[in-house]
Amino acid sequence: MVTNDINPILRTRDLTKTYESGGHHLTVLDQVSIDVPQGATAAIVGPSGSGKTTLLGLCAGLDRATSGTVQLDDQDISGYDEDARARLRSESVGFIFQNFQLMPTLTALENVLVPGELRGVQNAAITTRAAELLDRVGLGARMEHYPSQLSGGEQQRVAIARAFIHRPKILFADEPTGNLDEEASALVEEMLFDLNRESGTALVLVTHDLELARKASLVFRLKGGKLVDHQSGRT
Repeated sequence: MVTNDINPILRTRDLTKTYESGGHHLTVLDQVSIDVPQGATAAIVGPSGSGKTTLLGLCAGLDRATSGTVQLDDQDISGYDEDARARLRSESVGFIFQNFQLMPTLTALENVLVPGELRGVQNAAITTRAAELLDRVGLGARMEHYPSQLSGGEQQRVAIARAFIHRPKILFADEPTGNLDEEASALVEEMLFDLNRESGTALVLVTHDLELARKASLVFRLKGGKLVDHQSGRT
């Protein structure tokens, strides 16, 4: 146990993931236990192949563990099937990926509205919120532009707005600045932490950037699939 928060938004216990490879068991995550308090910021760091993205995917319900448990938003999702996990993700979880994952045929505004459409929520209020979020991330004048008309940093800001459209309780970000230059990275980092503070959404990010990691309130370090260290960051 890495915190004593009574009701963390995310809790894992002895989380393990193994694969069959060439007739052998390959353990990519080995009995990892972490707590992330509600509204906190947490960074998962470690060398390539340490299990960072695997841990993120298990915590977010994108995959199922071989053993151990994941409690997300007071629900033990360990035994959930994909449909149940998908419902929880649509209600409580936001995502930001390194490669943005915007729909190329949709405008910035339409991309931000995608999560609502997937949930069957299409109304003037959510469109207004999408426009407000794009304005908040500095793209109020670019709402009708397509991804190909936007820089990498601008595309990632669209992805941030999309992630916050349904007011998630927790946001998972996988190398959110990995494809950005220094200036764009700094702006995206600032927006992520600002929106975290304003909305109370917990932020869990995987990063190779130790400067970014140190801005988080918790830092979890993995090596060889094991949690080898955890510490408080600067915020």
